[in-house]
Amino acid sequence: MGEFTTLMARDGHEFNAWLSPAPAGARGAVVIAQEIFGVNRHIRRVADDYAAQGYVTIAPCLFDRIRRGIELGYSEKEVQEGRGYRLQIPKEKSMLDLAASINVVKHAGRVAVVGYCWGGTLAYLAACELPVSCAIAYYGGQIKDHLAKSPRRPVMYHFGEKDPHIPAGDIDRIRAADPDGIFHLYPADHGFNCEDRGTYDAASAQLARERSLAFIAERFASK
Repeated sequence: MGEFTTLMARDGHEFNAWLSPAPAGARGAVVIAQEIFGVNRHIRRVADDYAAQGYVTIAPCLFDRIRRGIELGYSEKEVQEGRGYRLQIPKEKSMLDLAASINVVKHAGRVAVVGYCWGGTLAYLAACELPVSCAIAYYGGQIKDHLAKSPRRPVMYHFGEKDPHIPAGDIDRIRAADPDGIFHLYPADHGFNCEDRGTYDAASAQLARERSLAFIAERFASK
């Protein structure tokens, strides 16, 4: 459904983004913040699904700050490679790319940011810093490192109870920092939303999707 297009961030950086138009009159817009595996097949499917629900959707290629065309799978070697790329990109640069993506789709109406893993942390930061109506953070493990910032917009959080990377204590810290946040826990592991991973949990992914769509629709409909 979507296709790659080229954007420019405020600092002059040119990067690709997967842009999926809404099939009919748009209900608003969604920006998808990637995992550490790039804008791969899974992220493109997620973007196309939000577009099919009526939202102009864009997924910026945040790894283009390193080089274009990075798409990884889920082997341990690729996990380490993706983490290495993430560590090379300052948070401020990723926020510039998200801001540019918001500017491209905001003609459709209100904008939500939905992020996964690394992108879940960026979604939290977008709710703190960028002009969005709401944000959804799937298993954002580094959110705990940014709690000095407070979200200015509503945030929904999805966490797996079996996630070894995000202990319950970290979730409690996030709850304390964002008492107005909406938190959902699932009997699942890290990455439970991705059908290409061994940790995929279909029931949890479907429930999180339903909750996310309802949350966005409610926020976009509010005054």
